[in-house]
Amino acid sequence: MNGDSEDGKPKKLQYEGPDPDLAAMLERDVLETTPGVRWDDVAGLTEAKRLLEEAVVLPLWMPEYFQGIRRPWKGVLMFGPPGTGKTLLAKAVATECGTTFFNVSSATLASKWRGESERMVRCLFDLARAYAPSTIFIDEIDSLCNARGASGEHESSRRVKSELLVQVDGVSNSGTNEDGSRKIVMVLAATNFPWDIDEALRRRLEKRIYIPLPSFESRKELIRINLKTVEVAQDVDIDEVARRTEGYSGDDLTNVCRDASLNGMRRKIAGKTRDEIKSMPKDEISKDPVAMCDFEEALTKVQRSVSQSDIEKHEKWFQEFGSA
Repeated sequence: MNGDSEDGKPKKLQYEGPDPDLAAMLERDVLETTPGVRWDDVAGLTEAKRLLEEAVVLPLWMPEYFQGIRRPWKGVLMFGPPGTGKTLLAKAVATECGTTFFNVSSATLASKWRGESERMVRCLFDLARAYAPSTIFIDEIDSLCNARGASGEHESSRRVKSELLVQVDGVSNSGTNEDGSRKIVMVLAATNFPWDIDEALRRRLEKRIYIPLPSFESRKELIRINLKTVEVAQDVDIDEVARRTEGYSGDDLTNVCRDASLNGMRRKIAGKTRDEIKSMPKDEISKDPVAMCDFEEALTKVQRSVSQSDIEKHEKWFQEFGSA
């Protein structure tokens, strides 16, 4: 449906809905035809990858099997502490499936100045059907769909939620392509605050997958991935760094590696004037490999961003409402 044209770029589909200007804006802002993230780019999270593959990837590869009671889930919710790789997983799913990827933040859909938000939600799903098979990823869905009837809720907010519920209900009946295959539209959502999500939406996001903080092995893998583009000294003990970053999120670990990789440059330019820094040969700045002392220093500056109470809250919600 969304094949490539002769110049290698994806064909621009003819949108036939009632809001061509809105559709053009969404195509420009949220459409990613090639997210370019593979499973191997996501450190660890083996169980989450397996569940996502079963819930999203396999129904696209084996549509004849996923019929009747085995029909694909209407929607999948990934929840967990911030910085654990939920967005990266969503992009990997779209890449592995070969689907068109609509990367939508709640801010885009709730934006007042772009017109009525419910029109935008409707247009997004119409566009996804035109590009099917496609994946709609809604990040921070809690800010768009908090519990209805909550204090301070606006009428416009209620209308957006109602429209989203209608559209998620409709994705399982998205029609068929010209070759008779089903137009599959998958809805993936992510949140750091699953307890704030409207109950009716929670029921429609039938598969709810917990994305936890990285384990020891995952932290080692993530450190290696982060250091791929820099030279690393022989004294760097990745096991030791992984041990000392217990409780760190993926983002926290990336910040540790980034900070450590900058230390050599910081030492080189210390005490130099602006002109001296500008005239320094490039290879002189970059020739020092990242050493263990750089990690020691980075670990004193970059602290974990997720509290124990946060983790306990997510685990409690998982026991109550998770569906892994």
